[in-house]
Amino acid sequence: MLHALRLKNFRCYKALNWQIPAEGALLLGRNAQGKTSLLEALCFALSLHTPRTGKLEHLATHGSSEFGISLSTDSGTRKVLWQQRRLTLSTDGHPCRDYGDYLTGAPPVVWLGNEDISLVTGGAEDRRRYLDFLGTQWHPAYRTALREYRKVLKGRNLLLRNPRHTPATLRSYAELLSRHGEVLMSLRHQLLALLQPHIRHFHSNISSKGEDITLTYRPSVQGSLSEALAASVANDERAGFTTVGPHRDDFDLDIAGAAAAEYASEGQQRTLATAMVLAQACVLQVETGHAPTLLIDDIFGELDPARRKALLAMLPEDSQIFITTTHLDWLGDMPSPLPVLTIDEGHIVQD
Repeated sequence: MLHALRLKNFRCYKALNWQIPAEGALLLGRNAQGKTSLLEALCFALSLHTPRTGKLEHLATHGSSEFGISLSTDSGTRKVLWQQRRLTLSTDGHPCRDYGDYLTGAPPVVWLGNEDISLVTGGAEDRRRYLDFLGTQWHPAYRTALREYRKVLKGRNLLLRNPRHTPATLRSYAELLSRHGEVLMSLRHQLLALLQPHIRHFHSNISSKGEDITLTYRPSVQGSLSEALAASVANDERAGFTTVGPHRDDFDLDIAGAAAAEYASEGQQRTLATAMVLAQACVLQVETGHAPTLLIDDIFGELDPARRKALLAMLPEDSQIFITTTHLDWLGDMPSPLPVLTIDEGHIVQD
């Protein structure tokens, strides 16, 4: 459970000290008041990831060169400080060696937002990001393999652009890429197998239809990654980057045997994307033994009443849930499922 959040120079929050309700909160306010930024701060403190940007400098308040987050949880206090373009991490006052050290034992978290439709309609990068966000919370080996693979990939790409590189150095990088890449591919395959039954369950319940959902892993190589890297050297040298490997993997999403991106309606696509994120929550709860924090960014106003009611009914009872919204009309005659907090120009006002 999350207990308290402190922010310094994070997005629109110059300073914040928030005692978090045990149930979570429904964050109400006009656009651009800081609702989503609160979810983003929670997400980053728990996962060192935000779905809104890949550049840490964008998280700092305009005009500031640093930001800080402190989050108190059942498992301790986690602190993040970004200054001088460097991230410093600690848990309970103890410095962390690296990202993996910080994330070990972190409470799991899941983000649900309107942009999730890109999991169905977007490119392979969106679906890889979905797997990696889940995988790094699910399994320490996934976290290690992904971190090392990315490090080696960056080095090999730099080497490919250096005209003085040698076949021997390329082979040494390929060996490391293969070692970490094979682990990553195997774990992604396992992860999709864990996700599929949950996705089918949620999709069926939200849509009230029994359409079959199939996920099929599509690695960029068939067979040995080591052999594929050896065979692609000439292409890689011409391109100036590594053209095969897990960084180019994807998976197919089919509804009733047809590609969801091409043949499903927008309603079906949104339902499938929502089911995919709720499935993340189930996998994390089963695999870690902890109910994940749910961060739900302004989606209920976009759903029809039947899907909205079905989704509310399926949210995990044990999770702390945070929902942003610009209005409460979508609740209709229902009482708010959470304490309502109004967000106004970077300040929290409890109703």
